[in-house]
Amino acid sequence: MTGFGFVMLATVAVAALATGLPMWGILIGVASFAALIGMATGAVVPALLLILPGRLINLLESDILQALPLFVAMGALLNRLPLADRLYRAGLALMGGRPFAPGVCALALGVVLGPMNGSAGANAIALTRAIEPKLAASGVESARAISLLAVASTFGIVVPPSLVLILLGDAMLGAHTIALNVSNRAGQIINTQDVFRGALLPAALFVTAAMAVVVWQSRRMPQAAAAFAALTLAEGASAAATVVFIVTLLAGVALGFFYAVEAAAMGAVGLLAYGMLSGQLRIASLAQALDDTIATTGALFALLIAATSFTLVFRMFGTDKQVEAAIAAVPGGEYGVLLAGLAVIGLSAFVLDAFEIIFVMVPLVMPALLTRVADATWVAVLVLIVLQTSFLLPPFGYALILTRAVARQKPGGAAVARALRPFLLVQLAVVLAVLALPRLAHLGRGPAIDIVASPASEADMRERLKTGFPPPPDEPDVAAPKF
Repeated sequence: MTGFGFVMLATVAVAALATGLPMWGILIGVASFAALIGMATGAVVPALLLILPGRLINLLESDILQALPLFVAMGALLNRLPLADRLYRAGLALMGGRPFAPGVCALALGVVLGPMNGSAGANAIALTRAIEPKLAASGVESARAISLLAVASTFGIVVPPSLVLILLGDAMLGAHTIALNVSNRAGQIINTQDVFRGALLPAALFVTAAMAVVVWQSRRMPQAAAAFAALTLAEGASAAATVVFIVTLLAGVALGFFYAVEAAAMGAVGLLAYGMLSGQLRIASLAQALDDTIATTGALFALLIAATSFTLVFRMFGTDKQVEAAIAAVPGGEYGVLLAGLAVIGLSAFVLDAFEIIFVMVPLVMPALLTRVADATWVAVLVLIVLQTSFLLPPFGYALILTRAVARQKPGGAAVARALRPFLLVQLAVVLAVLALPRLAHLGRGPAIDIVASPASEADMRERLKTGFPPPPDEPDVAAPKF
């Protein structure tokens, strides 16, 4: 039953599309049912399931997970405070109502607020509810507004230090550790800071190019008609202070001056203090924000636990060996293997959210891929921008679907696709640029070089992937992760 893991994956995809149940419940249900089938058929040894508690304890001991509830709290507070509205109106006032001002302001909000809202879904819902009516008041037609908000909602995937980057960095660390062990390479293991820094330049390229598209499209449009005179001096000052605070926080984490946990704590405390001192955050609103934080954090930890359980059962059937063999058989060398892995991630984004892909697909695909592609930072950055692209692709892009679902106006799919076309072309150009120039993922630094102690055969790598154990004692140890 070595191929039964593929049946598990197909069942998860069908259940996610057909039932609407939480993904963590689907993963736990499928894993439990598959484990029962495996034990009944003799394909799964019951004693192996005793590994699961230890794996979960080790997983939850990760220090980086402390940042998760804090970032969720920041997003919940942002959604309860009128900051998005204030920042948007301040942006319009700063740009003097120029034709491109509404679009540029919408994208800028995605850059500033996206990393703190968490997933692309949360960003899409929050930005659409807050900004869509204002775009309409500025004369932006509905299809273009949907495209702008969908693009803005995906910035939280690639702009550090979002939850997506934090969790992907942790998942890539585990996958890279296994890959170095099974391929007998010694080198510096990727960490979250590497992913932050690697994503900076590609994210900046896409954000800049997207804003350039907005400016270019607006060259023949009339002056923006939105009323922004209601912005008082106090509101303008608070908007400026908010931007400085958030940008300093995000830049400090991305450049390594703050740890992600410290920045998240500072951001949550800062937003709470601002809301309480300004009188904009009442007790009832604070209670709702805390409820949202607890519910979202619980769902994410449940998803992490469920995904760990699912991947353990998946490996018990030996399907990971088939995944590794399929990756090894891909022609085209390093680029062929990389493109195949990115295609799997991109297709998964039509069904799964970014967190689900990180928890489920990355542990299944990346260890085998990284045994053949040495530059783990480059791979991580490509995963991020491919995810971002998939979330925008009509008609099934996750961010696009959620934006259209929440929007008050429902333009036709063809009109939205036309409005998205220039942004998708720009995104494709960024993907191709990073593929062709890996140094774009290293901010001018060359990629870390993995040193091969002694050649490992294909059979040896397959055997080590199967177990996930370190190399024998006579081989050099892999360098410890750098935090």
